[in-house]
Amino acid sequence: MDFWQFLGSYWWLAFPIMGVAGGLARRWEFGARARHKRRLEILQAKAALKAAQPPKQVASASEPRPLTKPSPTQPQLEKLFAEHDAVTARWLDYELDVAKLIAYPTISDGRQPLTAAFLRAKKTADRLRPASAKAHLTDAELAAYTSAVTDYEVAFDVAEREARRLKDSDFTETERKRLATAQQLLSVAIDGGATPAERQIAYKRVREELEGLIVVSDEAITVLEEKVALPLDAKASDTPAAD
Repeated sequence: MDFWQFLGSYWWLAFPIMGVAGGLARRWEFGARARHKRRLEILQAKAALKAAQPPKQVASASEPRPLTKPSPTQPQLEKLFAEHDAVTARWLDYELDVAKLIAYPTISDGRQPLTAAFLRAKKTADRLRPASAKAHLTDAELAAYTSAVTDYEVAFDVAEREARRLKDSDFTETERKRLATAQQLLSVAIDGGATPAERQIAYKRVREELEGLIVVSDEAITVLEEKVALPLDAKASDTPAAD
């Protein structure tokens, strides 16, 4: 039996054979799509991993590596410290001297706008001041401290000029008289020729006259007490010592 006779007799076998062939083709096509999809997923994962990694810096033989700028030198900070301390010393010259506080009361009055601005500038400069002249600062830190010291100095200059201009003009007539009395009593309190009792009484009167007028710091009181050479709780005695 030749091929064509066989095909004519068993033509029905063509349908299962075609079904098997079609199934094999579909399985091959599905597998190819799955492999292609998996390959794409792997490529995408690699691309994402590469993008997440920082790029490597390759130094060129012809290009020198950039050098970081050195930290501020010690002389720079020493100069800034000296300027900072000089302004503070000028301020303390008023703050610790009761006679100057009486003469220029607004220099310590935080209610005065220019004095308040100076006190804010002082706070900023003190906060930005490095621990020592050997400290390593960034350019930004050095610039901030330099600017703060400059602002501190300018703010004090302005506040000082205003205090010397105003003197006691912001006070009432009664308050100005109290300030004048306190100034006179102060000269007695620190007068080495006065008796201890006179000096103590004058000192106490000074405190009373200034009460509610100007704020005298504890440090200024300590300095004044040293000048008066009498402790706060000493008892004045006008009774002459027995022979």
